[in-house]
Amino acid sequence: MFKKSKSNTTSYGIVGIGRFGYALAIELAKEGNDILIIDCDEEKVAELREYTENAFVVKNIDKKSLQSTGIQNCDVAVVCIGEQLDTSILTTLNLVSMGIPHVISKAKSAEHGEILEKLGAEVVYPERDMAIRLANRLITSSVIDFVQLSEQINVSKMKIPDNAIGKSVIDLNLRSRFNLNIIAIEKSGVVSNTVDPHYTFQKDDVLYICGGRDSLTQFSDWLYK
Repeated sequence: MFKKSKSNTTSYGIVGIGRFGYALAIELAKEGNDILIIDCDEEKVAELREYTENAFVVKNIDKKSLQSTGIQNCDVAVVCIGEQLDTSILTTLNLVSMGIPHVISKAKSAEHGEILEKLGAEVVYPERDMAIRLANRLITSSVIDFVQLSEQINVSKMKIPDNAIGKSVIDLNLRSRFNLNIIAIEKSGVVSNTVDPHYTFQKDDVLYICGGRDSLTQFSDWLYK
């Protein structure tokens, strides 16, 4: 049975080792977190024992089986089951009822997500979110990456456009003109989150901009008009 070994780290339980769950488990383990893994596939579980000794083969994911692994001792539980909606919903319900502080569930559709939210889980849409990030990178050639935190809060990482080189933060005036905030500037590979309003942008600078998606689109249109 899993018991948290490091008091200063967050422990994660991951149910379902498809491509999303597998990648999530490896990244969390690399960061030194305690992780517990549950799946019905013995081969997948065996592969991940390289990263954690708390990897369990569970054929029938019911409440009793989940409790036997000790997942209720985790700080966060992530349900990575997407295809089997009934199993996803029942597993989420069981984890929430165990009193785990933070339950996150992967959803395949808006309807699936609505059910999971009503059960008390935070819902993620990996395929949709990846599509949004890719679309924004394709639409704007200067965008290096794009992360949607919510419908209202998005963070865009972008190369400084040519028509902004030589201008200061005040000159660009993104807050007043587009309701956007520059939250960090990367110069020569060094990121600073202290933004001097008098800083003059130079070639190869990278901006981290936060704001609504419509505001980011308006800013992009302004750059390339």
